[in-house]
Amino acid sequence: MADENILWRAQTYALLASLLVQPPSKELLANLAAIDVTEPDSPMGTQWSLLVAAAEQADVDAIHDEFQRLFVGVTHGELMPYGSYYQTGFLMEEPLAVLRTDLARLGLERHEEKNEPEDHAAAECDVMRLILMAEGTPVVTAEDFFQQHIQPWMEQFFADLAKAENAAFYRIIGSFAQRFISLETKLFS
Repeated sequence: MADENILWRAQTYALLASLLVQPPSKELLANLAAIDVTEPDSPMGTQWSLLVAAAEQADVDAIHDEFQRLFVGVTHGELMPYGSYYQTGFLMEEPLAVLRTDLARLGLERHEEKNEPEDHAAAECDVMRLILMAEGTPVVTAEDFFQQHIQPWMEQFFADLAKAENAAFYRIIGSFAQRFISLETKLFS
């Protein structure tokens, strides 16, 4: 059974994956608003408190519009949440090929109905969740996956999200996630 710290980290990656793949539902916002931040002065406590407050005040329709402007747009959103783009300036580049190799080693493959490449921030967060919750030692460890696929770009992506012109609710998500990835970087260094 996973220890409490690993479970908390896996749940945080799951939350980030959920928030980056689609706008949050009314139920998810209600669940976030109901969180009792037990350690408000901890490194993540302030971020959790801000996230809870944002969820309490959230308007589902406004967040849906914000998500569209940030990540979808007419041709693309304000931000490009892809590892290849952040690392090379282009989509579908070498970082994606390396990621696909590691995903294959883990026995993971892209679903045919998914339009997004595997280096989408939501997908990489979900893989970290899976690795953290895996029983035994996975072929690709959480440390290796993080250092190879998340650390090179995701903290910058979340920093950009935290200051995005079209962000309001997602600014809080950006700051929250940037702090979380910063702590993960320290953990794995």
